[in-house]
Amino acid sequence: MNYFKLIILGLVTLFAAIATNWAHDLAYQVHALLIMLVAAGMFIWVLRRTDEPPKVEGPSEVYFDGVIRAGVIATAFWGIAGFLVGTFIAFQLAFPELNFEFLQGFGNFGRLRPLHTSAVIFAFGGNALIATSLYVVQRTSAVRLWGGNTAWFVFWGYQLFIVLAATGYLMGSTQSKEYAEPEWYVDIWLTIVWLAYLAVYLGTIVKRREKHIYVANWFFLSFIITVAMLHLVNNLSIPVSIWGSKSVQVFSGVQDAMTQWWYGHNAVGFFLTAGFLGMMYYFVPKQAGRPVYSYKLSIIHFWALIFLYIWAGPHHLHYTALPDWASTLGMVFSIVLWMPSWGGMINGLMTLQGAWDKLRTDP
Repeated sequence: MNYFKLIILGLVTLFAAIATNWAHDLAYQVHALLIMLVAAGMFIWVLRRTDEPPKVEGPSEVYFDGVIRAGVIATAFWGIAGFLVGTFIAFQLAFPELNFEFLQGFGNFGRLRPLHTSAVIFAFGGNALIATSLYVVQRTSAVRLWGGNTAWFVFWGYQLFIVLAATGYLMGSTQSKEYAEPEWYVDIWLTIVWLAYLAVYLGTIVKRREKHIYVANWFFLSFIITVAMLHLVNNLSIPVSIWGSKSVQVFSGVQDAMTQWWYGHNAVGFFLTAGFLGMMYYFVPKQAGRPVYSYKLSIIHFWALIFLYIWAGPHHLHYTALPDWASTLGMVFSIVLWMPSWGGMINGLMTLQGAWDKLRTDP
């Protein structure tokens, strides 16, 4: 297996070196150089361990928690970074003189704003979701993560995606799509990492020892699958050149706007809502020491959320070129969304009934 890894890493290093030489723009060149260095470093690391005997897992290693600890550290790091950038650009708005001349083209508000939003949503929030989902699925399935070190590939691959996206924003490599700014080759890399994440999560559920699939896993699974679908469709593009970062979107005009806000709204709905509800359904009952207030309600509001949220994107496009029927449909589904939203809120709050003191004694 290590020899196969060495072949892949060697080919990636070679291709990245060629891409660095033939790059048409700065962002692509910097990213190709970065990938070359990462692949070369991984090649040396794997080579040094090629003939080592496999590690024998002891009884204390029932769960694969090393990657989760790394995820918690990454969550804290990217959270601090994202909030600091957000604070700085807020001051740039209040005090325009902070748009320093020497920062123009790299550190002005227009370049830093997508860096802030992506850092907070995808770097901070994404690492939190990946780490907690892998923690929860092991405990509720009573098995170790499927796929061996694939979980480490997911973790480090996701960090590479964050670095590529963030540095790309600063150098002007962007599709100009809200919450979907990274260019085509970064999107392809994220697709590979996300499919590996889905495989680890699904594989763990398939080999579970618990007959029942706990409701938190349904929320996490819906978040993983739906984000994959949204990412693939909204980022369909054709590269101008294989040696450059620029690409042309497959959709245009009102179709592009509709696809973008189908993605943008549901990035909120499934990345920032369904995933974090999965966290709530595991950690709130666990810390409160009480069962979920209504397990039936959790199932009902899960399916209501899944069905209703996906239709609500057109409410971002009222009074535009979008047909009236489409924006009205989005508005109606947005209003109806109060039901699954309240379902989760009621379940979370009522689970804490009789355990409110935990908010003070066990924050």
